[in-house]
Amino acid sequence: MNNMNRLMQKWIACLAVGLASALITGCQSAQESSTNTAATSQTAAAAPATPAPAQAAAAAPAPPATPAQAAAPAAAAPAASAVSVTPPVRIKAGVTEKMTDSEGNVWLPDQGFADGETYEADDAAVTNTPDPALYRTERYSMTAYSFAVPNGKYTVKLHFAEVYSGITGPGDRVFSFNVQGHEFKDFDIWAKAGGFEKAYVESVEVDVTNGTLNITFTPNVENPKINGIEILPRA
Repeated sequence: MNNMNRLMQKWIACLAVGLASALITGCQSAQESSTNTAATSQTAAAAPATPAPAQAAAAAPAPPATPAQAAAPAAAAPAASAVSVTPPVRIKAGVTEKMTDSEGNVWLPDQGFADGETYEADDAAVTNTPDPALYRTERYSMTAYSFAVPNGKYTVKLHFAEVYSGITGPGDRVFSFNVQGHEFKDFDIWAKAGGFEKAYVESVEVDVTNGTLNITFTPNVENPKINGIEILPRA
């Protein structure tokens, strides 16, 4: 009887140990599964996402070249304001007062010019003329003279004399001028007059059809200059 009890006790003890062992194993398996699941989730969360292929940056078109600004045209020489006169008319350059010549003709003060400066040589002993005073004053570096006159035929006389001491021979002052379309190129007062302080008159016949008589000047060597202008009606 005692042996039977001891056997039953051993059997129960083994059964208890087996149950405990199975229970422990089952709990460990469940814990491992949970741990593996969490680890898997953690690994998945920690793994860097595969970067999406970078989008090729669209090449920005180069800005169109800015066209160069057109160069401003060169400033034109100032145009002479046409002064209304009634021929016959005589203009003495470089003065603001009238002058009466040896024949009683009245020369009006300087007018009708575009720019320039004036010069006076009071002691100039001008020859080749009965009126040396006419040639002792001048306008130089002008670009034009312009006169409003009735349409018709005229004789225009331009008066010159070299009285500036800085000019010492032919070729020192050379310029061109145009009288109502008649061109006088490379005009040299010294050469035309035959020397210093000698009067010279250049005459040209013109037709005026638009009510304006224009005289223009272009420098070559030194400045253009003039002492007097006559506009005389022509039959």
